[in-house]
Amino acid sequence: MAEDLYTEKLNWFKQKEKPEVVLLLADNPDLIKIVVAWTSLDTRHADKLTELRGNSESEAWEWLWQNTDSRLGELKEKIGTSFSEIALENKMKPLIGNRIIYPDGTVNSFVERYLREKVVKLFEVKSNRPGKKN
Repeated sequence: MAEDLYTEKLNWFKQKEKPEVVLLLADNPDLIKIVVAWTSLDTRHADKLTELRGNSESEAWEWLWQNTDSRLGELKEKIGTSFSEIALENKMKPLIGNRIIYPDGTVNSFVERYLREKVVKLFEVKSNRPGKKN
């Protein structure tokens, strides 16, 4: 039953996404690296979920993250930078607080679309360079 509540709360947040959060990571390579690596991280909810106390949006969001088993060491390896774990945690705070990354290893769908469009444009630029055969 607690597992159903976890999924229910997570889906509720995903249905209330805001596109404006894209602006928080646009032109910030460090945050973009974290978001991209986050999607390949093995995350899952804790085996034994704590009780959700309170009904506010912020309490539910905090509860989801408290009951998420993510591996910062693995994330740090996937990013491939020299961030300390404390620096990485500090960079993740706005991503979590603004609901850019989700506890299940997914990201805000507007952010995901933004990143995909950015990658597509990057490939278009590279394939349209003079002297290159398409």
